[in-house]
Amino acid sequence: MNIEIKKSTKPIKYSDAISHLENRSKLVIKNQDKELIWILEHEPIFTAGTSFSQNDIIDKSINIYKTNRGGKITFHGPGQLMFYFVIDLRNKKKDIRKFISVIENSIIETLKEFKIECHADRENIGIWFNNKGNLEKVAAIGVRVSKWIAYHGFCLNINNDLEPYTKIVPCGISDKKVTNLSNISKVKFDKIDDILINRFILNLKNLNA
Repeated sequence: MNIEIKKSTKPIKYSDAISHLENRSKLVIKNQDKELIWILEHEPIFTAGTSFSQNDIIDKSINIYKTNRGGKITFHGPGQLMFYFVIDLRNKKKDIRKFISVIENSIIETLKEFKIECHADRENIGIWFNNKGNLEKVAAIGVRVSKWIAYHGFCLNINNDLEPYTKIVPCGISDKKVTNLSNISKVKFDKIDDILINRFILNLKNLNA
């Protein structure tokens, strides 16, 4: 599997990242460039996917960046790991649900390495932690597939500020909270990006046609 692995050490502007992913997807569809996994952090920004509602905005003073990924409204900022990709599904099983399962399983298996048990939810997409009976979201997923090239990705909350989520209805889910890994466990999450990458590449093989 010929995938370029890219890691950015400084926060990346959201619009710049999306522009890069879109350009890369066009090159991949023409077989002019490799698939991509890109790990980064964003400068603080609220983003809205294709199915968001104005009712999901609680604080009407905030600026919203509308994007073409699936999903609703969320927040990105420092302390949150962004896992972006451009993956060619043309030679794999053309099953979007199974591809989402690859993402979900990669996050769940990675968190198990840190003794954190989480799960996916078919009703509310994302990865959830059961905090004494209360489900809290620790990772959000938003994917776009065009001509069987999948891009965008997911975000994993590590030690990010959770206050901005009070200004929105995160992912359109009003009855559940958002959390981060530092609230769940005091272990150090060193090398979590490498574990995520390895799990994702390994699970992608399950889609081989």
